[in-house]
Amino acid sequence: MGVLRRREVLVGGGALAGGLWAGGAKAMTRRPGPIRWVFDRLSNIGGVDTMVEGDPILVDSPYGKAVQFDGVDDRLVIAKHPLAGMGEFTFEALFRPDGGAFAQRWFHLNEEDSTPGAPPSVTRILFEIRVKDGAWSLDAFATGQGYKQTLLFLDKTYPIGPWYWVAQSYDGKTYRSFVNGELQGEADIAFAPQSQGRSSIGARMNKVDYFKGAIREARFAPRALAPEALQKTR
Repeated sequence: MGVLRRREVLVGGGALAGGLWAGGAKAMTRRPGPIRWVFDRLSNIGGVDTMVEGDPILVDSPYGKAVQFDGVDDRLVIAKHPLAGMGEFTFEALFRPDGGAFAQRWFHLNEEDSTPGAPPSVTRILFEIRVKDGAWSLDAFATGQGYKQTLLFLDKTYPIGPWYWVAQSYDGKTYRSFVNGELQGEADIAFAPQSQGRSSIGARMNKVDYFKGAIREARFAPRALAPEALQKTR
């Protein structure tokens, strides 16, 4: 299956709720608000400064415009870590895998220390896929001070080509991953909120493991959503 670029630890064997997205000002003062990024452009994603590398393009999808990556040198770098400060979270994304290399990191949220001379931070939350024989498996990963957890299940595969909603969540105790609302696996971790940073879309922050496919949307919520509240494709 190829050589994995980091140690794989195998564990375990809708719309967002209206009150979260449409709740009044009183509710929003109690916790950070949800964030939605729509990849229908190549600049200013979610109102945040966005840098383009390579030649990603806009394509049509059943859900509107999406950004397509060639798996070679395309990526976007967004000047925000959208889960920064959240002690609980749900991270959802709508994407279409198109084949390509075995290991692909397509959504990388990275904490970054802005202090001059500070070493690069390894604190991050991400989505990868593993591709083999026309199918893919989801890899969700979170690491920081005191925790490091991979949720990768190579026996749970999905066909290349269709669009999928994937998700990962943390409820204060348990870290979980999902494909179209279906639980992939879970593990208890001692997660701690991450600090501000940037996001690399289409590759690792250090420009390897490029993604071949398209991304339409991502959502970031400040609590763990129930499976029935997660987005799904039909």
